[in-house]
Amino acid sequence: MNIPAQTAPADATGIPALLPRGDGWRFVIFGDACSGVPGALHETTFSQVCDVVRRLEPTPEFVIFPGDEIVGLTPDEAELRSQWRHWLDVEMAWLDRTTTPIWHATGNHTTYNRMSERVFREVLGMPRNGPPGQEGLSYYVRRGDLLLVFVHTLATELGGEGYVDVTWLERVLVEHRDARRKIVIGHHPIFSVNGFSGAYQRDIGPEHAGPMWEVLVREGVLAYVCSHILAFDVQVHRGVLQLCTAGAGTAHRMPEGVEYLHCVQAALDDAGLRYQVLDESGRRREQLAWPLPRFAAPSPLGIGAQDAPLQARLPERAVLDLSITGTTASSAAQAQTLFCANSPGKLPMIWIGLRGPEQRLTAIIARTPGRSPHFWQGPPLGDAAAFTLDLRICPAMGAGGLLWRTDPASPWSSLIGASPTGVEGIDWPSLWHVGAGLDGETFLGPSLSASWGWHEFAI
Repeated sequence: MNIPAQTAPADATGIPALLPRGDGWRFVIFGDACSGVPGALHETTFSQVCDVVRRLEPTPEFVIFPGDEIVGLTPDEAELRSQWRHWLDVEMAWLDRTTTPIWHATGNHTTYNRMSERVFREVLGMPRNGPPGQEGLSYYVRRGDLLLVFVHTLATELGGEGYVDVTWLERVLVEHRDARRKIVIGHHPIFSVNGFSGAYQRDIGPEHAGPMWEVLVREGVLAYVCSHILAFDVQVHRGVLQLCTAGAGTAHRMPEGVEYLHCVQAALDDAGLRYQVLDESGRRREQLAWPLPRFAAPSPLGIGAQDAPLQARLPERAVLDLSITGTTASSAAQAQTLFCANSPGKLPMIWIGLRGPEQRLTAIIARTPGRSPHFWQGPPLGDAAAFTLDLRICPAMGAGGLLWRTDPASPWSSLIGASPTGVEGIDWPSLWHVGAGLDGETFLGPSLSASWGWHEFAI
């Protein structure tokens, strides 16, 4: 996701780091440098991101690197070891690993066969507390009340890329239930990022992905951190964040004008996780505090068309909440509007409603006139069913910032889409509609009510 910088470039002498509010941790996540070759393109781009991390004040307490440090992918073991030596001894020589440890996840450029797995173990020396055959590849780190679990998403003995030992992950999380703060790190996403989907190559295979997410939810994991897809992306599913950061060097492979080189500086404390995404100049591009503030939708909306109570771009840290209650029609397949916003004489820029015979929650965002809109899907509501929907629109979360839940006790989940952008940068149109669209897309159920509110989160 590419959000224009909201602050002036940081002074070259230092970049203020987010600090925990009381007891907690400050750290940096960056991945996918694909470097290790002297004089190559990625050595230059990776050094730009490293310079940003070096300028953080105070320095991070530890670094997480979720894979693909070097270009790798060679059958020549000597060449592979040479790349690792250059990356560790030259490109990362600025980091004192005795005071600021760096923990690595395996990646498709670094652990692509048994030889490269062996080299990864020997060169990096990560903890050897993983499952049999994966020592030094899968492992965990416990620091006080913080548990970091690194999963090998390319386990050779299980099948290779996209295969994960979920049984071992569950065992570790159960054994460390007393850890109040838990983060799991792996190279491959579980939920597709920006529409780049494909089991075993871009995402973890489905027979592992579903059970793995069940474990993360059940064991109270805060976030799953990954990389692999060259983007920054955040989404939430059943209350657990998936944070994808893969901007440490491979700029020429990133979608131009959409993604950018970056690192993520984060602070973790009893109130949750806060992060800032810094580009290669040190400017903050994105930020978030999770969990988001308490839901607020106290102001009622009328049924039908009305002047929009909000006719401006949402502030950078704003969260817009909609609460909609009703009963679905007994049988309907056509599109039905719950909420939409448009300017006079134009198609809706934002449309939220039900579509298809299963009456599935759907959001449609049309950012550019004359271009096809982007779609997001949520749960089916079914026929003749009473429902309550809390909808949350968070521009700071980009494409993952269209959230839903069915009751206040349920965790938030992102609607599923294939777009790199959400509602960030959109000036909200002057007309809002509840229960009625522009071309007969009327809600067909016997009752409907809606309310709205907005507030800002604090960093």
